[in-house]
Amino acid sequence: MSALNPSTIPLSLYIHMPWCVRKCPYCDFNSHAVPDGALALSLEREYLHALVEDFKTQLDFIQDRQIHSIFIGGGTPSLISAEGYQWLFNQLQQWVVFESNCEITLEANPGTLEHEPFAAYLAAGINRLSVGVQSFNTTHLEKLGRIHSEHDALNAIRLAREAGFERVNVDLMHGLPEQTLEQALLDLKYAVEQGATHISWYQLTIEPNTVFFRTQPLLPHDDVLEQIQLQGEAYLRAQGFVNYEVSAWRKERPSAHNLNYWQFGDYLAIGAGAHGKVTLVDGVYRYQKTRLPKDYLAKLPAENQQFKMIAAEDMPFEFMMNALRLNQGVAAETYEERTGLSLQHLAPVLEKLRHQGLLLENQERLACSEHGHLFLNSVLEAFL
Repeated sequence: MSALNPSTIPLSLYIHMPWCVRKCPYCDFNSHAVPDGALALSLEREYLHALVEDFKTQLDFIQDRQIHSIFIGGGTPSLISAEGYQWLFNQLQQWVVFESNCEITLEANPGTLEHEPFAAYLAAGINRLSVGVQSFNTTHLEKLGRIHSEHDALNAIRLAREAGFERVNVDLMHGLPEQTLEQALLDLKYAVEQGATHISWYQLTIEPNTVFFRTQPLLPHDDVLEQIQLQGEAYLRAQGFVNYEVSAWRKERPSAHNLNYWQFGDYLAIGAGAHGKVTLVDGVYRYQKTRLPKDYLAKLPAENQQFKMIAAEDMPFEFMMNALRLNQGVAAETYEERTGLSLQHLAPVLEKLRHQGLLLENQERLACSEHGHLFLNSVLEAFL
């Protein structure tokens, strides 16, 4: 492995807000219901101060870089006040510079009682919203355990656009319990018509340690799922959306933060259960934070747990697992720049995959062919 140069690698920041009003039955994220459905101001302030102390423990990872993008995930980050975010950003900028066009994304739920007016978040410095709609069908929302209605979902997107947000992502799931093809396509139609500029559209999966895993719902048959996928993709393309990643569709620019993940960039992590990845001169490291909010707050500053270097033999899979999600892939030179490994060592694997028609023949890019994207898991297994 050659010496790495962290200063050439974009640096993002992930902030985890671990609370939500109610845990959804399909959710396996690190989220915890708040007492009485409301986050106490005292707890908000305590947590925000903890985030700053957490960030200070990671200053050595910055390596003279500026923050390229910020993503605030959860949980339900819109439970935190706009004033709280403004204070947090001001504190962080005492220790690091945000790029002039730094993309700051907030995940927000459509529940009308969960957030301040969207204009307040825009004024605080947040310039991109990701609205967790999941579906516009109230019956499906109830089955998913969501606390908002069809009206709330439609209203949230409209209000975000009216508040001045130019970048509004809508999270939608398909393959929902007892969902028909027509209902799945109608969800996409509503998102497009309400002005979504980016759509994250993915199939519901049943994950361990969820209510749905213990009590399996009745899901659509495989032939219905296939038609949802095919006709949904055709509809989005007809509406001018570009599928630039497995489950991401854009009408304008892509998500800068997620793009950095997929291009094997670096990201600091603050907050309960947050995961980070950083490049140092001697290697690439992953780490995480304590999951439970009470444990996270009990030990300040929070430790970088399981701070482990990615082994050289695991690096090809780690890199390709991200890069090959992108329809355009990445420039071949990115591999050596961000792993410290020579691409020549992968030449036999790459040649085999190209010969099978699973990777593009273009030697200057690492990208799946259209056929390869259909068998992405099999392609990735070649790098294990």
